[in-house]
Amino acid sequence: MSEARVERMIGRLAGPSPVTVVDIGCGWGEMMLRMLDAVPGATARGIDINAEDLARGRADAEARGLAGRAEFVEMDAKKAADTPADVVLCLGSSQALIEEDTTEPVVDALRALRRMVNPGGRVLLGEGYFERPPTDEELAVMWPGASRDDHTDLATLVDLAVEAGFRPVWIETASQEEWEEFESGYQSDTEEWLANHPGHPLAEQTRERLDKHRTSWLRGYRNVLGIAYLTLVPVA
Repeated sequence: MSEARVERMIGRLAGPSPVTVVDIGCGWGEMMLRMLDAVPGATARGIDINAEDLARGRADAEARGLAGRAEFVEMDAKKAADTPADVVLCLGSSQALIEEDTTEPVVDALRALRRMVNPGGRVLLGEGYFERPPTDEELAVMWPGASRDDHTDLATLVDLAVEAGFRPVWIETASQEEWEEFESGYQSDTEEWLANHPGHPLAEQTRERLDKHRTSWLRGYRNVLGIAYLTLVPVA
């Protein structure tokens, strides 16, 4: 997600002056903290199961003078529906809202998000979709157990959001430039290390890991997997 896109999203979400924000699968809560910067009267709660990320989030909030307004909680996100919020962030974390044995993961996640947002609030959902059906060869190198059923197409994803009780006020998707920035940045530091330490005992293992991920991207999900960012408003 580019800086320009983040700024636009924050601006749209901050417009109605939300009072409460919850971030599902928050990691270290960067988006959530930016929301607090944009809406000085708001408070936020970040939910994740990674204690290390949550500790980093608390430290970041402290350094930015937001500790009194930002709470980082280690818990199962499925329990968060007990306290709905004005803005619900769920960026690449919908899996935290579904049961393992579900047959309709996107539907279940959307229904959970509908319960988590206050009337008149907003949900920002970042969710994968297939730009086209992947081939067998592409599926074989994507991720373990990859299936054509892992994602819908974009239109179906939006239709499911409507069926779950939302109206889409903004529909956008990650650009090719954003994908390349993410994928290259994900491995660049390690590639630099490998170039400077070719004889290191871990070099061969590291090279294999990098090659596997690059193949997964370039021969698997590149131009097949998309990321949609849906800004959703709950309706009766």
